[in-house]
Amino acid sequence: MSDGTRPLRFVVVGAGMAGILAVVYLRERGFDDIAVYEKADRLGGTWRENTYPGVTCDVPSILYSYSFAPNPEWSHRFSSGSEIQSYLEGVARRHDVERSITYGEEVVHAEHDGDRWHLLTTSGLTDVADVVIAATGVFHHPFVPGLEGLEDFAGDLVHTARWDASVPLTGRRVGIIGTGSSAIQTVGAVVDEVASLSLFQRTAQWVLPQDNPPYTDEEKAAFRADPDSQRRLHDEISELFADGFANAVVDAESPVLARIAELCQVNLDSVVDDELRERLTPDHRAACKRLVVSENFYEAIQHPNARLVTTGIDRIVSGGVLTENGEVHELDVLVLATGFQVDQFMRPMEIIGPAGNRLSEAWAERPTAYLSIAIPGLPNLFMLNGPNGPVGNFSLIEVAELQMEYALQLVDRIADGSCRLIEPTADATEAHEEARTEAAGRTVWATGCNSWYLDDRGVPMAWPWTFREFRRRMATPELDHYLLTD
Repeated sequence: MSDGTRPLRFVVVGAGMAGILAVVYLRERGFDDIAVYEKADRLGGTWRENTYPGVTCDVPSILYSYSFAPNPEWSHRFSSGSEIQSYLEGVARRHDVERSITYGEEVVHAEHDGDRWHLLTTSGLTDVADVVIAATGVFHHPFVPGLEGLEDFAGDLVHTARWDASVPLTGRRVGIIGTGSSAIQTVGAVVDEVASLSLFQRTAQWVLPQDNPPYTDEEKAAFRADPDSQRRLHDEISELFADGFANAVVDAESPVLARIAELCQVNLDSVVDDELRERLTPDHRAACKRLVVSENFYEAIQHPNARLVTTGIDRIVSGGVLTENGEVHELDVLVLATGFQVDQFMRPMEIIGPAGNRLSEAWAERPTAYLSIAIPGLPNLFMLNGPNGPVGNFSLIEVAELQMEYALQLVDRIADGSCRLIEPTADATEAHEEARTEAAGRTVWATGCNSWYLDDRGVPMAWPWTFREFRRRMATPELDHYLLTD
């Protein structure tokens, strides 16, 4: 616990999964002067934003839980988005997080005057903080493809990240653009109720089969009776996850990765029609792109009213989608399942350090950070799930908890008077980025596919070492990699 030698005020940007845990961790450390600014009208982040049919987390429920808040009531091995949203709301309620949150206020400007951070929101509200925790997340700026004629579509146009529940689907002709997780989940959820479903595929995806059985009443009762048993199960699954999938993807020659590829191929072979199976066969290795997990996609795409469209899109017209072969696919509803701008992070916030360093200039080419947490020239600013961290089929809750524990060790140096400001050195950040870039070339993400994992150079943006190494680096900050100012 901090002894409170120096009182500190914290501003947390964002009230999603990471923002909630930031408040809990800060209070447990003895800090209570905390303001959270959330641009939306309620908490939840990506689980508030993503409400499309079939939305489900592809990380096991036990693992996608706060370590300090095991949930014995998870209904399934993999949780629905609405269930995760309810879980986050429940955790926030039990820990009284909302008394620190101001809703409807988006932080647009933060400037350090050499002493403290001065923040400004869209409405003109101002605040001052000693420390800023950026919990803005990765999946919150929807990507809208530059398709000609989108504005001409006469039917209902929705994005999976901005779902409109008032749009009816039953008995209507529905088209879905995209083949990532949100598209695959939506296909499986709606195919039985729509009149027809057209999936517009630019790139075929490998799909890992995954059963999603419910937890039995007996299992839930056992978790309630012995919460420590669920914590132990969390730790066991975390280790299995790290030693299995998480470590396999950073080694393109991993035998575990070969086994994952076999499972994906067996799943694909369940498609009966030879021609359809061929069109669903990817031209890249399994896990080169973010691996899609589904229990029913191949069954759904073989449904009599489903159609896989692999001809390129020429433009959107009032009645539907015109493909390059001249065919108009007539639609009542067009769904953009086209993902997110994953390189935005804190942007479009303008962040300026005491020497005039601007985030917009530092990230002009691409976002980078020391250990995905901090940026040279921007002292007392810490990011959760920032650039180049473990992302993609990992538990971002576990990532954020490890990062928060790391950041608090630096915050303790400020609180106990060891320094007033702390930031990573430019040399340490550059050395880390060079090592990360070199290691990224040995991962499966660099084996020849185009994905959102890749930056403008074609270099994978994600953490390229094992998850065990990430835990080791998060255990104790190397203070000689930081500039401490009295």
